[in-house]
Amino acid sequence: MNIPANLKYTKDHEWVSVDGDVATVGITDFAQKELGDIVYVEVETVDQTLAQDEVFGTVEAVKTVSDLFLPLSGEIIEFNEELESEPELVNTAPYGAGWMVKVKVSNPSEFDNLLSAEDYKALIGA
Repeated sequence: MNIPANLKYTKDHEWVSVDGDVATVGITDFAQKELGDIVYVEVETVDQTLAQDEVFGTVEAVKTVSDLFLPLSGEIIEFNEELESEPELVNTAPYGAGWMVKVKVSNPSEFDNLLSAEDYKALIGA
C-alpha cells in the first residue's frame, strides 16, 4: 500500500499536497483499489468556492459511483483534464498523473485537521 509521508489525508480517502495557498487533491491508493477500475471522473465545480468536506465531484468505477469530498475550503481553480480521456490514471498513478483538482485554499488552518500518513495507515488498518 502506497501512502506517501509528505501528503495529508482525509477519512474519506482523499490526499492533499499544499504548495503556498494552492492544494492539489486526489484519491488515495487505498481508495482506487477499493473502487476498482475507474471509468469516469466528473468535476463540475471549477471556479466555485466550496467549504471543507463539500462534494466537489464524483468518481465512477465499473461497479460503483463515489462522491469526492473537498479536504480544504477554497475555490476549485483547476481540474485535471487528462482524466477526461484517461480516467485510469487514477488507478495507475493516484499520487501523480491521477490528481483530480487544484484548490486555492481559503482557510489554511484546516490543514491541521487532516490526517498524517501514520494516522491514515491506522484508519485503513495498513
